[in-house]
Amino acid sequence: MERPLTMGRTEQPMAMKWQDWVTLVLGVWLFFSPWIIGFHSSMPGASWNFFLLGIAFVVFAAFGLSLRSAWEEWVTLALGLWMIISPWILAYSGIAAARDDAVIVGVINAALAIWTLAERRAGGIVHEQGVAH
Repeated sequence: MERPLTMGRTEQPMAMKWQDWVTLVLGVWLFFSPWIIGFHSSMPGASWNFFLLGIAFVVFAAFGLSLRSAWEEWVTLALGLWMIISPWILAYSGIAAARDDAVIVGVINAALAIWTLAERRAGGIVHEQGVAH
């Protein structure tokens, strides 16, 4: 018997929540990474990009966990794409640690948003065995 697991009224699969949790954790990482990796003192202005985008990823991931609409995934995709190009736009691509941090977090978040949007578009139903179809 194939009975979909859903999250209440919105009828979205519960298994899709993991992408939002990963985005939330990456948002926290992004916020603190200028200090953890050690590039805050060499580029305090560009570090604001990490602080603000980290907060934004956390906020929109929280929306994604509580609401099941597509708009927060589109915002996450846009933020992820911004993180990918921001080292060149904000002129910190020469600082490898900051550039790599931004690109890696951006690629992961953009990929997760695309994945979630694709599952949503395909109407992915998660069965009791946990396999999306």
